[in-house]
Amino acid sequence: MADGVDWSAQQAALRVDSLVEQLNHHGHLYHVLGRPEIGDREYDLLFRELEVLEARFPGLRRPDSPTSRVGGPPVEGLPKFEHTVPMLSLGNAFSADELMDFDARIRRQLGDDAPQMLPYIVEPKLDGLAMELVYQDGVLVSAGTRGDGRTGEDVTHTVRTIPSVPLRLREEGQPPAFLTVRGEVLFDLDGFLEMNRRREDAGQKTFENPRNAAAGTIRQLDPSVAARRPLLFIAHSAGQGIPASAAPSHSTLLMRLARLGFRINRHNRVCQGIEEAILAVSDLGRRRHDLPYEIDGAVLKVDDLALQDALGFLTRSPRWAIAYKYPPDRVQAPLLAVAFSVGRTGVVTPVAEIEPVRVGGVTVRHATLHNEDQMARDQALFADAQQEPLVDPDGVPVRTGLRRGDIVVLQRAGDVIPQILGVIDQPGRLDWPAWSYPRSCPVCSEALVREANPDQPEKVTIRCVNRLGCSAQLQAALKHFAGRRAMDIDGLGEKLIAQLVQAGLVRRPADLFSLSLPQLVGLERMAQRSAKKLLRAIDQARERPLDRVVFALGIPLVGEATARDLVAALGSIDALMSADEATLTAVNGVGPDVASRVLDFFADAGNRQQIAALRDAGVAFPPVEARDTAAARPLQGRVLVLTGTLPTLSRDQAKAHILAAGGKVSGSVSSKTDYVVAGEAAGSKLTKAQRLGVQILDQAALLKLLDGTVLDGPVLDGPVAETSA
Repeated sequence: MADGVDWSAQQAALRVDSLVEQLNHHGHLYHVLGRPEIGDREYDLLFRELEVLEARFPGLRRPDSPTSRVGGPPVEGLPKFEHTVPMLSLGNAFSADELMDFDARIRRQLGDDAPQMLPYIVEPKLDGLAMELVYQDGVLVSAGTRGDGRTGEDVTHTVRTIPSVPLRLREEGQPPAFLTVRGEVLFDLDGFLEMNRRREDAGQKTFENPRNAAAGTIRQLDPSVAARRPLLFIAHSAGQGIPASAAPSHSTLLMRLARLGFRINRHNRVCQGIEEAILAVSDLGRRRHDLPYEIDGAVLKVDDLALQDALGFLTRSPRWAIAYKYPPDRVQAPLLAVAFSVGRTGVVTPVAEIEPVRVGGVTVRHATLHNEDQMARDQALFADAQQEPLVDPDGVPVRTGLRRGDIVVLQRAGDVIPQILGVIDQPGRLDWPAWSYPRSCPVCSEALVREANPDQPEKVTIRCVNRLGCSAQLQAALKHFAGRRAMDIDGLGEKLIAQLVQAGLVRRPADLFSLSLPQLVGLERMAQRSAKKLLRAIDQARERPLDRVVFALGIPLVGEATARDLVAALGSIDALMSADEATLTAVNGVGPDVASRVLDFFADAGNRQQIAALRDAGVAFPPVEARDTAAARPLQGRVLVLTGTLPTLSRDQAKAHILAAGGKVSGSVSSKTDYVVAGEAAGSKLTKAQRLGVQILDQAALLKLLDGTVLDGPVLDGPVAETSA
């Protein structure tokens, strides 16, 4: 140990060099090769000695010192990262026939130069965050996200904390003077599950899936956050720096990257001919859940780099590579119970509670039964549907309708929403008791009301009408009221709202503005500092713009866009409260159904009392200058879908811009969609848009539209989903 030793500067320099070399060597063995030679304690003692010497002799700290992985001071923001060579994306295939077509296109392109058996490399399509690392004279100097393919975000401060990222290239001899390496940042699944277990034990919210958690971690301004999380970097290509003479094929290029110190995928497979490649894709699909990280497909590349050069590129993707997307996972799990949740409008929604199971990269414990298909057969959900059975992946017939003891078949719809497809048709299950709706509210015991839709008689809503006395409705209403897009009360989360309601401190939204410090400090997990911060946020919420206050009121069918339109047209809360049907339906975007809900809301004495109480509490309801909303706005009447991560706009910011311009933001792509705005790691929504011929925009094109620019051409040169490998 360095403690207590009277080191000279020369002795310290020699010892620091030795320690850095030893620690980097053992770190590479452990994190990249998985072959540790020393135990954790021995490594920790060497690390501690290096820390002591660097603290005593700061000038001796090397750029590749492993102590830099623990994270330095937080950065103020994420500057732009310019890619010297664009990071392109891949086209998609969904069947073996489409892979055969891909091979045929390549052969037509190459003509007589096509070999009898095209060499392919099949690689797992890693479900992570695309990243580029830049090395000068063998030392890591910067790292950036893909962004729009040309400009990303500089995240060097967090990437250098990842143990499998070489801070200095390892290959003996002269390293490339300039090298860019591309790959994916993702979580080791065992590490991800252990991290979530620790967060749950600490009372923190667990992460839903590894991909989003990795993207969020890398974009943290404080690098110490990334240093504490089990991130990996797996290299899949080089942008610049390795000449073809040194690596004539993609597979040899990967071997060169491994010698330089990078972790590469151990499940890559070189194939001769498309038939062998298709078999490799199928085999990888069968083994995908045995891998230590998430994948969502396979990537086929022509292995010969000379053939890659001959094939060249399309506008957005190389001709010599394609991504094969595996179908959504379907799994079976025992149904434990059917619970019934009560929303802020009193609608009672059935939720299936299932034995925890991983599907599509997420551990699923609940699945909503209130989706569009099942809404259309309300009775069938709980009394066995006499309909054509579905078939699960193993050919077992499944039926709709849920009974005690059922085993359900589910998938993540669009790889996002847990969705029950049906149940296994086990012998004798028709004799089992069926789940059914309760007769009274599961929260307040008020009798439930069955509301039929006159236009669609098959669609029935079960509702608790005890609006003021049902704590579940109150909690849901408060959550909506305090939400980011409404009153934006930072720190007022679901658990705290539940405590406030259960303690009787809040019985309506206006009560939030009379909370005191002693009341908050007395609650669980609420220290004085957090309580003061929450009170400041509540005080600031008094001055929110009128359209956000109107949205926060929770008027049925009035979303953000409609609230904006109503406020823009009428100018004040008093004008809105006194408006008649003709006045309301004259507002753009407000039809008879919305007008009817608005009229009903303000005709309710309880709602008017709520608004009066908010005014008494100091909520400003600031009026605006009313204008003619019939005037054209750039996106008036247009339907847009957002997918992926945009370079500089958050999802909420992009949505706010679109709504302000008169557009609507939908969560799904259909023939009615006008534009899909695609960013980094766009997924199935982009694929569907391409299939339907929907116009695709990148962020730059969206901003032009917002400015009123008319865009030419059926599809813009915007980004598509970055694929790993």
